[in-house]
Amino acid sequence: MENVVIIGSGPAGLTAAIYAARANLSPVVIEGMQPGGQLTQTSDVENFPGFERPITGTDLVTTMRNQAERFGVRYMMDEVTGCDLSGENKRLSLMVAGTLEARTVIVATGASARYLGLESEQKLMGKGVSACATCDGAFFKGRRVAVVGGGDTAMEDALYLSRMASHVTIIHRRDAFRASKIMADRVLAAPMIDVRWDSVVEEVLDVTRGEVTGLRLRNLKTQALDDLPVDGVFMAIGHVPNTAAFDGQLERDGEGYIITDCTRTSVPGVFAAGDVQDRHYKQAVTAAGSGCMAALEAERFLTANG
Repeated sequence: MENVVIIGSGPAGLTAAIYAARANLSPVVIEGMQPGGQLTQTSDVENFPGFERPITGTDLVTTMRNQAERFGVRYMMDEVTGCDLSGENKRLSLMVAGTLEARTVIVATGASARYLGLESEQKLMGKGVSACATCDGAFFKGRRVAVVGGGDTAMEDALYLSRMASHVTIIHRRDAFRASKIMADRVLAAPMIDVRWDSVVEEVLDVTRGEVTGLRLRNLKTQALDDLPVDGVFMAIGHVPNTAAFDGQLERDGEGYIITDCTRTSVPGVFAAGDVQDRHYKQAVTAAGSGCMAALEAERFLTANG
């Protein structure tokens, strides 16, 4: 029987682990199939407090992980596939290790990239369609690419890709970016980047060679269709919370995010932190902060319940 099991190993999960370990709760972290979470896909993090110069997402997560390990945090390379949270002791079903029981659980499973849902997009996944610019951008050195989206992630992806691609086109369904002003200004000032406003992707094109050759776009104001030649397209249109393992167990909103009150979920003894419960901010620093809150709440719960 574990005191605290933390599901997820991004900034939220690792911060929760640090605080729980310092409280002598001997936490266990279930790392999941993507250790470090989404942050490992970010090239330069320049807004996390304490780092004067940019640090890669992978390096930042590694630093957090090493810090947690120094306090005695244990890690399991496994994934939660289901659970029973109804009893006093919470039962987690793991893909590899079977069943794990805990007095408290912190859910920090994050969110996964959202795709357009086009049949042509799914057919060309990994063949020019990607949701991770830092993972796959190097394959498109000297080639034309597109980024779909209008938030900070889309801006960051476009700027990153402009360092290696011959040209980057941002496709955005509105006539203004949702991104922060500083990121939008950087993109609009970049000579290698242009923007197709008021446009959506109707189809990912593949001219018989089994990989992306272009995009068919529709202008939402004129309804006109035209084809944009590109060799790759990167989706940056939001995320879907990773909550499938908690179906029927935790209260969620209409988009699947776990509903919390100061990280407390609808089930006593179960807490949620990071992007799995944050539909607004989605920053590494806010995820880390909520991880701290969840660990403190778990500690208080254990103290109050013997």
